Amino acid sequence: MMGVGVCAAYTQEEQQIFNNEPPIIKDLLEQASLLLEDEDNGESAWKAANLYCESARYGSAEGTYRLGMLYAVGRGVPVNRDYAANLFGLASRHGHFEAQKMLETVALKTTNTPICVVEAIEPEKASSQDYANLQPHKIDIYIESLPKNKRWLVDLVGTIASWYQVDEKLVLSIITAESNFKLSAKSNKEAQGLMQLIPATANRFNVMDAYNASQNIKGGVKYLRWLLSYFRGDVTLVVAAYNAGEGAVDKYKGVPPYKETRMYVRKVLGLYQAKRHDFDASIAQASPVIKKESAK
Repeated sequence: MMGVGVCAAYTQEEQQIFNNEPPIIKDLLEQASLLLEDEDNGESAWKAANLYCESARYGSAEGTYRLGMLYAVGRGVPVNRDYAANLFGLASRHGHFEAQKMLETVALKTTNTPICVVEAIEPEKASSQDYANLQPHKIDIYIESLPKNKRWLVDLVGTIASWYQVDEKLVLSIITAESNFKLSAKSNKEAQGLMQLIPATANRFNVMDAYNASQNIKGGVKYLRWLLSYFRGDVTLVVAAYNAGEGAVDKYKGVPPYKETRMYVRKVLGLYQAKRHDFDASIAQASPVIKKESAK
């Protein structure tokens, strides 16, 4: 029997969904949801996938949909878009609304189904490296996989990004790569909060409390707006500069040869999937890199 503290981990919407399931499926979904609260633990996500497989074998559309989301983003299990699409198709045929929406994003090209949905066999486990470096995928799909208690951050990003005319999907991609929506995130380089602002950047954009979600996002978005102006809408250079600093991009006349930065750029562009962004040229003078390219 789950106590009040455990139930409090679910949103009201999730609890309503769970309550509509038979007891055995409800228990599986609740256990899986709790496991996924440990966002940095690939083993926990894999265990959640096992529970979703079991609920899918019982015929749960909700469990099937949630398993599809894990395959779509490579969380706990390896990325497999074919499995994801087919699982969304199975869930949608049982009237699952969210699965129907996902089918509009992920094309159904195969009838391949994870064997764990058919037989009591554990699904393949994603490697720790795969989990730490999420495989490239559209940010829309990743956002759909976020726990319900993180969705308010997506709405907040949308509001703030619109104020500063920065594409919210770029901001969400940066947050995914930087902190995976963890408010208390802190790096060994003192980068803080959702958008991992270092103290110098926080001061530069008047962020008093980097762990305050609104302040952190505002600071990060204002920095992105400045970088978009400085690099004249070149998203690759903007993302590289967000990670390594605009000085490093200027010095190397492009993406710096740092392994971390190159992996970071690849991850963010895999999520955002756009190379150009509108910019306001009046905010900053163009980078020497841009001026050099323009002179050719």
